[in-house]
Amino acid sequence: MLEICYQDQDLVAINKPNGLLVHRSSIAKDTHEFALQLLRDQLQQVVYPIHRLDRKTSGVLLFALNKNTLKDISKLFEENAVDKNYFAIVRGHTEESGIIDTPLTNEKGQIQQATTHYKTIARAEIPLASTRYPTSRYSLVKVNPITGRMHQIRKHFAHIRHPILGDRPHGCNKQNKLWKETYDLHTMLLHAQELRFRPSVNSGEIVIRADVPNEFLRVLNLLDIHEEFFRAVL
Repeated sequence: MLEICYQDQDLVAINKPNGLLVHRSSIAKDTHEFALQLLRDQLQQVVYPIHRLDRKTSGVLLFALNKNTLKDISKLFEENAVDKNYFAIVRGHTEESGIIDTPLTNEKGQIQQATTHYKTIARAEIPLASTRYPTSRYSLVKVNPITGRMHQIRKHFAHIRHPILGDRPHGCNKQNKLWKETYDLHTMLLHAQELRFRPSVNSGEIVIRADVPNEFLRVLNLLDIHEEFFRAVL
């Protein structure tokens, strides 16, 4: 059963687990479970996905319960009027904060403007030998994508040479293999933790949060930066 983290008469949000597709796709013909169908069956009513999360990304996934709400909230996403906050664990020590505004090419070959803000929450260094170094460095970052391009966060952090741990194909294959063999890590450490938006000019702000999965918590503990994470989400 899917974890519901918000519901009212017009909207419902789930905490999407890693590995679950939002809906049927030609790129995953061998998959038989999708968030859309699972939530529809769980609620016994039609639901409409408002935005997307990558299959490998966990966290807040928002659905409309009627077509009018789908139209209204989708417009907010298109106008970048939804505040989206993610957490990621990346390779290396990132700057205190930064703005990545590298354009990205979509699946149709079109170049699109893309902007991602981030803030470093914690840095870690552990005695895990990597290539010619005796230790490995990592950072916990809070990420605010201003635009919503496909794989935007993943591509942007790979571009600044701080790929997300567990990301394939945009990440570091050597690091991914090291963590798989050493710590049995098979998931990507990117989590959509919070959405904030106002459905209309006269309405109050809606804040939806989703707890990070156990695997994310396990890595925070391995890196000994779990306390900094919990302070950041308060």
